[in-house]
Order: sequence, then structure tokens, then C-alpha cells
Amino acid sequence: MPDRADRHVRRWLPVLPDLDPDVEAAVTRMQLLTRHLRTVKERALADVDLPAHEYDTLHALAGRQGRAAPSELAEDLGVAPASITARVDSLARQGFVERIPSSTDRRRVDVALTDAGRAAWRGALDVRGAEEQRLLGVLDPDERRLLSDLLRRVLLVAEQPAD
Repeated sequence: MPDRADRHVRRWLPVLPDLDPDVEAAVTRMQLLTRHLRTVKERALADVDLPAHEYDTLHALAGRQGRAAPSELAEDLGVAPASITARVDSLARQGFVERIPSSTDRRRVDVALTDAGRAAWRGALDVRGAEEQRLLGVLDPDERRLLSDLLRRVLLVAEQPAD
């Protein structure tokens, strides 16, 4: 059964006869799936009234067992430390995080996820996870593993500098 990527390739092949239809279809499918998952994420975040940058901050914090230094969050998110300060201020006002003294360095203050913050993060995460399961549920476990392995090979090339 043809999908949007097949229709895209059929439209462009007469215009670009040297187009590799398999490469174009694969890239188009990855782009369409990325766009779809981004839309699902945006809807899930709207449902919990959480801007994407704040969700990303909660997600990074949850990935560090619910507690981290602001500098660690900035590194994880690839943003300037000043951006983390503003995010933490907003999340603290909402009761999603709290600042607590570091247990290893008296000069440092860590950011900790609160129960409310964890619930907001999980609410959006669960919606996203359900959609990911719905999409990849059409594949059996061996097919999912093969897809993951193939995408890893492609990503490893993408992570290397181009010649």
C-alpha cells in the first residue's frame, strides 16, 4: 500500500531521473515520522500546559535521577547556563522543581524534581510513549531490533564529520 513517501518519490522521479528512490523514500519517511512525533509531543505538552523547553528541562533532570547541578542540565541540553537559570526559576514557581543545597559542595545548589514535576513530565512522556508504541507496534520484536540497528548505522555516519 503506497504512503506519502511513495507519492513524493513518484512526483520527483520524472523531474530528477538520477534520484535514488530508496534513499529519497527512506529520508522522506524519517522526516514525516519526525514531524508526526513532534506534533504528538506538542499536543501532549499543551495538555499539561508545559512549554517544550520546560519539558526538556524536566526530562533532563529526570534522566539524572531527579537531581542535578544547573551546569549539568545546561550541558545535557546544549544551552547556556543563563538559560537554565530562567528555566529553573519558571519551573520552581510552578512547583515542578526546587533548589536544594548540594550534598557534595556547600557552594553549589542543585535542582531537584518535585512530585508535581515528575507527574507533569510523566504525563507528557506517557502520551509520547503510547504513540511510539502504537507506531512501532506494527513490527514484531525482531523487526524493531533490526530497524533500530539499521538506524544506528546511519546515525553513526551522521555523527562523523563529513569529508
